[in-house]
Amino acid sequence: MQKLFTYGTLQNEDIQENIFGRILQGTPETLIGYVLNEIQIEEEFGITHYPIIVETNDPNDTISGILYEITSNDLRQADLYEGLHYKRIEVHLQSNDIVWVYSVAT
Repeated sequence: MQKLFTYGTLQNEDIQENIFGRILQGTPETLIGYVLNEIQIEEEFGITHYPIIVETNDPNDTISGILYEITSNDLRQADLYEGLHYKRIEVHLQSNDIVWVYSVAT
């Protein structure tokens, strides 16, 4: 199983149903040393704003989110959903788990 920390649209049940074919069961978790920012992505009907994490290395900066355990196939599906604007990176959570999260693609 893979662990994925989510802080944005991947928490939406309709999106989960579309990507994974089911609604995921997760647990609340905290990412330390990051803040939320936003990126603009041009879509079919205009510019849309999406959340993105930015590393600060300041332990006072935190992001609340949901941690899901998913299959490797689910993770590949999430990669396709996130597209070219996001990349998957490993991070340490408050619980000391090392997990995947999506950050801005550089």
